[in-house]
Amino acid sequence: MENLERKKVAILATNGFEESELKQPMQALKEAGADVHIVSEQSGKIKGWADGNWSNSYDVDKTLDQVSQDDYNALVLPGGVINPDKLRRNPEAIRFIKSFFANKKPVGAICHAPWLLAEADVLQGRKVTSFSSIKTDLVNAGAKWEDSEVVVDEGLVTSRNPDDLPAFNKKLIEEVYEGKHNMQTA
Repeated sequence: MENLERKKVAILATNGFEESELKQPMQALKEAGADVHIVSEQSGKIKGWADGNWSNSYDVDKTLDQVSQDDYNALVLPGGVINPDKLRRNPEAIRFIKSFFANKKPVGAICHAPWLLAEADVLQGRKVTSFSSIKTDLVNAGAKWEDSEVVVDEGLVTSRNPDDLPAFNKKLIEEVYEGKHNMQTA
């Protein structure tokens, strides 16, 4: 397995994230040696969503106004319906996401999180997957959507749902290990 020591990864989330889609990638990245921060629009704690109900709370390490893509080697975007829908209305969150693409850094997005990529206007010509209900939104944003457990396109890693997390985490770690991708562009 790749060693991610000296790699820092931001997980951008807010209240209503799908708990498994934050917890499992965070755990996998940490086990690979990465320093992982939960970044949010608010300080304190954010609450997850699991099995159709509110779930556990997680400590926010940094707020959006305290961070820059310069601080991180990669970005992870967990899904859930509420989380990306709230974040895509936050211009600071969209700027933060775009900055990873502009600097050719790996980005992982699962389930409904690719909505954020559509909002950031970084999907033109990119191969992706997502939760099936947002396929049309992604195609309309210029993506080439496919129904696969994980799709990797030059540092962009996407998956459909929590069942895909093992494949998502494996590819995410590979892409973070590889570092910047010249074709990863906004």
